[in-house]
Amino acid sequence: MIEIDPAEVEFSAIRAQGAGGQNVNKVSSAVHLRFDIRASSLPEPVKERLLALSDQRITADGVVVIKAQTSRSQDMNRQDALERLTALVNSVAVPPRTRRPTRPTLGSKRRRLEGKSQRAQVKAGRGKVTE
Repeated sequence: MIEIDPAEVEFSAIRAQGAGGQNVNKVSSAVHLRFDIRASSLPEPVKERLLALSDQRITADGVVVIKAQTSRSQDMNRQDALERLTALVNSVAVPPRTRRPTRPTLGSKRRRLEGKSQRAQVKAGRGKVTE
């Protein structure tokens, strides 16, 4: 679990999209969160894995942009955006396991070949009947 320093996160209030009547037109309750990956205090391997992600929220400059507008409260949207950023960072915090290729066992090879020969016999038996 990696903690993100709140000083490295930049918030800006914007107007939310969608239905909501007068309130949505006059209140800036949605929040844009911006987090610069390269300038952050995250460990280098985590930064590399974050930048390697093909996530639409990460710009070409290495800035994570998250828009939160589910709540009518700006504080709740700010908290939601911060939680989503933490979840994104924690998803790459653990390095992926390296895959070690395995070889098929002798028994599995035999079973596969037996199945193939049985299928070949079934198909061979479908030919024209000769008397």
